[in-house]
Amino acid sequence: MTTEGALLWTPGAEFVADSNVSRYIEWLARERKLSIDSYERLWQWSVNEPEAFWGSLWDYFTVESDTPYRQVLDRRVMPGATWFEGARVNYAEHLLRRERIAPDAIVFQHLTETRPLATMSWAELGRQVRILATQLRRIGVRPGDSVVSYMPNVPETAIAMMATTAIGGVWSSAAPEFGVRTVIERFSQIAPKVLFACDGYRFGGKDFGRSNEVRQIVDALPTLEHLVWLPYLEATATLPDEPKLVSWRQLLDHEDIPREQFRYERVAHDHPLWVLFSSGTTGLPKAIVHSHVGILIEQLKSTCFHVNLKPGSMMFFYSTTGWMMWNALLGSLLQGASVVLYDGSPVHPGPDFLWALAARTRATNFGASPTFVQMMEKAQLKPGTAFDLSALEAILVSGAPSTPETFAWFYRCVKADLWVTSQSGGTEICSGFVGASPTLPVHAGEIQTRLLGMNVQAWNDDGQAVVDEVGELVCTTPFPSMPLYFWNDEGGRRYHESYFDSWPGVWRHGDFIKINARGGCYIYGRSDSTLNRHGVRIGTAEIYRAVEQVPEVADSLIVCCELPGGRFFMPLFVKLKPDQVLGDSLLGKIAARLREDCSPRHVPDRVYAVEQIPYTLTGKKMEVPVRKILMGWPPEKAASRDAMMNPDAIDWFVRFAAESRDYQRN
Repeated sequence: MTTEGALLWTPGAEFVADSNVSRYIEWLARERKLSIDSYERLWQWSVNEPEAFWGSLWDYFTVESDTPYRQVLDRRVMPGATWFEGARVNYAEHLLRRERIAPDAIVFQHLTETRPLATMSWAELGRQVRILATQLRRIGVRPGDSVVSYMPNVPETAIAMMATTAIGGVWSSAAPEFGVRTVIERFSQIAPKVLFACDGYRFGGKDFGRSNEVRQIVDALPTLEHLVWLPYLEATATLPDEPKLVSWRQLLDHEDIPREQFRYERVAHDHPLWVLFSSGTTGLPKAIVHSHVGILIEQLKSTCFHVNLKPGSMMFFYSTTGWMMWNALLGSLLQGASVVLYDGSPVHPGPDFLWALAARTRATNFGASPTFVQMMEKAQLKPGTAFDLSALEAILVSGAPSTPETFAWFYRCVKADLWVTSQSGGTEICSGFVGASPTLPVHAGEIQTRLLGMNVQAWNDDGQAVVDEVGELVCTTPFPSMPLYFWNDEGGRRYHESYFDSWPGVWRHGDFIKINARGGCYIYGRSDSTLNRHGVRIGTAEIYRAVEQVPEVADSLIVCCELPGGRFFMPLFVKLKPDQVLGDSLLGKIAARLREDCSPRHVPDRVYAVEQIPYTLTGKKMEVPVRKILMGWPPEKAASRDAMMNPDAIDWFVRFAAESRDYQRN
């Protein structure tokens, strides 16, 4: 095993000097007369002086506004802080600024399991956005109207998002693999006027038609006035007898509107940009509303300083349109960077497909989840040997806690000189709290740093900041990408309960975090799935790292159930590799590994073999729903099957809860 915190990589002097962080520090010295000589001091200044920091970004990135803002921040309060009041900006306008400078340069390289690799220029992207935006205006979309999408990760979906936000519409997206109930639960909350939809998608070489699902969705959305139909699987696919239908081709079959003549709808500081939804695995998904100005300034910061993107960068992050990483991926355009869009299975036709695509597209930045890395390792792949990855500079791992072994695998099997980063945040902020800086070294399993402007701390139960101890991830200073509000949240009650109930005025994110003396960070899983053994809180990521090092174990999930009399029961569920049996020998091996790598408190009360571990559609283990089922919740209230990657996996736990009552008396 790789030792947690072991030094794996140090950036060279040239890499540091050429980084966006270093250029910003130079700009601050020149334009603001600030003497800052390290990232740590830059971070400290950014959280001590949030008005000065975020205001400097407005100037550094030359944000375009119809009117000047009256103040950067009205009050340092959460919730309720107001950012850049008086400004009028448009997010899509800033995404497309590169078109003015390099119209013929490539902005998208895109392919699917049904379409070959193709490219799109900035000029073509801008042309289609302007045409579609004009047609949306013509059919009645006005600022503040909701426009939703049930489309794959293809340029048309990105164009629809930009066209919607260009005219002040409010965007929201669901991936076509989402079930009808999941989509309706989301979209019915926001009363959409227009739906973009496709006839289906292909995954792993198999076609999945969606015409019937689209009909059901349309029928369930009474506010819908128009259905924009994209034949994706079949060029001739239609929805007959649908009076609201208009084809994608019809809307785009118009003359270009010259860039100089097109009018972006520049909107107020509190105008909604898009609505993102929580996973919805336990109840109605939260409809999280973000603003143009908040997401714009946050993504300008994150893509520049924490992903180090520049004109000429090629960003490739495997994502679907139902995950906030799709929104974050398109934010790469703010730096003039190009993006690889891929829709399909990450392991079809072979487990190394994404690496082949990264090599083919000359990706400079590659992103995926830790689960993907585990698949690569188990398949014994060595992409650095098999493919030309000479253009690759950086790795971005997101979606779940990363282990030291994940980091080490990249250096061993991909490239020795590589900036491997892990970043963690959430849908609620459409960005990260902790992540990377190109000026810092990489340590095994360690997230390099807290992100600029994010006053992140680890707090114990008494609300005291701790170092080198696991605590609650909190943010004590407002930041622009906080949600404006939750849609249809009367008085902001649900918003407040989600983040500010524990400590008034302090954002509690719901993750366990440890921050060490050098500022490195470790995420230990969700604190709402707390493992509590004899008063000691344990992060689930610690368990998984140890258990999944046992050769016979393919995957695992652990929960802790409160029992009468103040007792706890902590079962571990393991998916075994083929032909393995959970006997006394393997049970002993699992217990020994947990004692040795973690502590005796980490050893579960019982271990059970299961066929599958349940995951959400975004690849997160469903610890909280499983715990609720074991605690007696009705299955339909504990977990939405439509929000699951593998819905059948939850059935085992439902049966277990009904049939195995002996565990409650343990």
